[in-house]
Amino acid sequence: MPVRPKTSLKPGRPKGYSSLDAGIAKAFGRAAKGRRLEAGLSQEALALETGIERSYISRLERGLSQPTLLALLKLAKGLGCEAGDLLAPVEKTFRRRR
Repeated sequence: MPVRPKTSLKPGRPKGYSSLDAGIAKAFGRAAKGRRLEAGLSQEALALETGIERSYISRLERGLSQPTLLALLKLAKGLGCEAGDLLAPVEKTFRRRR
């Protein structure tokens, strides 16, 4: 049986680490909400269409969460657009900052 040194790193994210970038999350939220309103859908209707919980859609739109790849694809399909349409404003925000 191998012996692990006491100083070995634990798997996963370091304590207190977050991959949430508030500016990027807010830019995505504005884009998603704008598309939803253009489509004339409520958060509840979009949730039913996509299979994503309404509370998660709300967190995305407020910039409190960032979507997973699967959530992004489901949202785009539910909104009748391409995933790139939701990401274009986010990319502009990202490029301005770097």
